[in-house]
Amino acid sequence: MRFLALAADYDGTLAHDGRVPDETVDALRRAREAGHRLIMVTGRVLPQLHEVFPHLDLFDRIVAENGALLYDPATTQERLLAPEPPEDLTRGLRDRGVPVDVGRVVIATAEPFGTTCFEVIHALGYEHDIFFNKGSIMILPSGISKGSGLDAALRDLDVSPHNVVCVGDAENDHSLLRAGEARVAVANALPSLKEEADWVTPGERGRGVVQLIDQMLEDDLAALSAKLSRHDIPIGKTDAGEEVTLPSYGHNILIAGTSGGGKSSLVTALIERLAQRCFQFCVVDPEGDYETVDFAIQIGTTDIRPDEREILTTLVNPRENVIVNLLAVPLSDRPSFFEHLLTMLEEMRTRTAHPHFVVVDEAHHMLPRDWEPAPETLPLELRKVIFVTTRPDIVSPAVLRTVKTVLAVGDNIDRTIADFCSAQGLPAPSLPSLSVPHGRAIRWTPSDPDQVIRFTVAPSSTKRHRHIRKYAFGDLGPESFHFRGPEQRLNLRARNLQTFIDLAKGVDDATWLYHLRRHDYSHWVREMVKDPDLAYEIADVENNEALNPQESRNQISQAIEHRYTAPAGTAP
Repeated sequence: MRFLALAADYDGTLAHDGRVPDETVDALRRAREAGHRLIMVTGRVLPQLHEVFPHLDLFDRIVAENGALLYDPATTQERLLAPEPPEDLTRGLRDRGVPVDVGRVVIATAEPFGTTCFEVIHALGYEHDIFFNKGSIMILPSGISKGSGLDAALRDLDVSPHNVVCVGDAENDHSLLRAGEARVAVANALPSLKEEADWVTPGERGRGVVQLIDQMLEDDLAALSAKLSRHDIPIGKTDAGEEVTLPSYGHNILIAGTSGGGKSSLVTALIERLAQRCFQFCVVDPEGDYETVDFAIQIGTTDIRPDEREILTTLVNPRENVIVNLLAVPLSDRPSFFEHLLTMLEEMRTRTAHPHFVVVDEAHHMLPRDWEPAPETLPLELRKVIFVTTRPDIVSPAVLRTVKTVLAVGDNIDRTIADFCSAQGLPAPSLPSLSVPHGRAIRWTPSDPDQVIRFTVAPSSTKRHRHIRKYAFGDLGPESFHFRGPEQRLNLRARNLQTFIDLAKGVDDATWLYHLRRHDYSHWVREMVKDPDLAYEIADVENNEALNPQESRNQISQAIEHRYTAPAGTAP
């Protein structure tokens, strides 16, 4: 479900001459029974609403006084969202002959007195705004509007603005429509509001709201998808300066390419833009690559297994993002941990419509080639997932079939796309040999296989030391170093750089020198740790035959510690 909530104006939208037709009340009830959250956003004061509309309990929240008061019908609790009106302001208006009705915050009068209201507010030095509403005027503290009131209601309900459709009819509904994802105007709305709307209902007032609810229940407003492209996520620009975007809803995305080609940088830039646009994400991070992302909450550390309940509790607030660090989860347990987590995330999405994106790093480990979704625990088609891998051909074909867009980086991009196709038994497109430097990428879509779009990735402001935690404290699995010795009598596995240092201190001299003279240490660091600078430094030690075993141990250990395992703030 994309549109979990409906935010509706009262007069002229739900109601005609102050009354809501029975047909509209029935539609609201159907929407609520289907799991939708209902919010009324009105300029009326609360006592008036109680008099004219006996069904306030249909709504999860009421935003009254044009955004200044929040009311919970279930508990009857009221919360002011702005200061009460200054007495000298109301007195000054009345002294100038302005008839006013005063609410808890709002001061209301008629439009002919607009000029006088401006003059009094200016003379007294207040920062109050004037809102027009079909012949009426509302005076409110600066910054208070229907849009700000809706935002407060959504925060109360833990609903994201990206999951709300807003409907109205008058001047003061512009801020309401802009506060949600989809903008709807009823047929009787003012021309300026219709111009801003994504859809104008055929029916007027309550009848139009009924049509809107019917469409929400039928197909989740699928017909509006093209008009909602304004919410798409910018990820870079072509050489011609054209913006490259990703759909903000529904699509699965694959980010693939050779190691060191820029996948992690692209993912970091992408989630940074998701955060900027208030799309909630959850990154499943098997190797600690995103520990320095400061716009998300880290759950799990090198030593502490991530708690699934903490993950879900944090994600209840759609304004919080989560990085799930799996370094403390044994390599063999990660696929089952991930599948269980994904099951819970999909169930959460059914109830709350968020998180909006799930990012699965190292997807070939989490969703290997032989993985198939279990219908009793997972939906047949995962949606709104970003898969990241070096090898599409070893990712589950069931997963690859859901991908709508491929972002490829690094060397041999044509091979990456061919692997994506062959894993599903599809013919590979006829593409030239393609490679792009770091910071560049290719966008390719299976629906248009012969077209590739080259672009420069939008820069990220996040500073991230690539793979430091993974190589220092993670589990490198088959890429681990093994101390075996000259007669292959040992098999001591260094699963990361810290373990390598610890084992190096304890192995006998013959074993240490055996690997040193073969240049095994620098080869491992270059090929498996992917750090040519450190490998070069270690090779200098390996080539220095004047060093005794203990001296070479110390120098190699110090080089590793300086780059990877030194305390925070001491490494370059």
